[in-house]
Amino acid sequence: MTRRAVTYSTYLAIDEVLAAQRPLSIAPDGRPEHDEMLFIVIHQVYELWFKQLLHELGEIQRTLEAGETDRTLHLLNRVLKILKTLVAQVDVLETMTPLQFLSFRERLESASGFQSAQFREVEAVLGMREASAVAAQPEGSTGRGRIEAAQGRRSLWASFLRYLAARGHGLADGVLARDVTRPPATDERVQEILVTVYRGDADAALVAERFVDLDEGFQEWRYRHVKMVERTIGTKPGTGGSAGVEYLRNTLFRPVFPDLWEIRGRL
Repeated sequence: MTRRAVTYSTYLAIDEVLAAQRPLSIAPDGRPEHDEMLFIVIHQVYELWFKQLLHELGEIQRTLEAGETDRTLHLLNRVLKILKTLVAQVDVLETMTPLQFLSFRERLESASGFQSAQFREVEAVLGMREASAVAAQPEGSTGRGRIEAAQGRRSLWASFLRYLAARGHGLADGVLARDVTRPPATDERVQEILVTVYRGDADAALVAERFVDLDEGFQEWRYRHVKMVERTIGTKPGTGGSAGVEYLRNTLFRPVFPDLWEIRGRL
């Protein structure tokens, strides 16, 4: 049998991708509400970027633990560019007015962004450990399993600490052996090592600064997301009965890598 040549369409599964937008709303003229397509496409693109973030973060953990500084820096820079893209997409979504969103919002029923398993997995890879992230996923689902697995293994921060230890920075045994299922917390022992890193290990300090950039970029995405939701629905409850803006506000200004922020005044 002759194998069909790979084409742009088959390689990228274009037909399947373009068939994945299925609006549920119907306008008075019998057509789907115009703005629902934008809402669907934006969120599907977000999910694709989340998939890529997970792909990149997993490789960054590998390169950190292998001591590959240059490769790590390159991949961290890529992740930062992706985060900038995520933030920029908010500008597109904000072209939809509150009334335009309301024209199809009821069709979302229980669907909510809180149910994005991939975003919750990204949070877990970075180091967050929240029971609510798992609880939002159905029992036995693939998404729930992936979040639980990410919360049960070393985080990106833990991989960075191993990178520092391999470079001769004397981290206490209790730091490296810390229970990976615990949420992030500041550690004075780690902060002392970080200060010495910044003062005497230029390559590792550069990696640390990219971690600060990553933390800041993640917080920027959260802020823009909160303001977009507030601009669209105000303080109304979110779809699916979620707390909406109130919950999102509570996620702001919570660093993923708190030790890197604690040492700023000591450098």
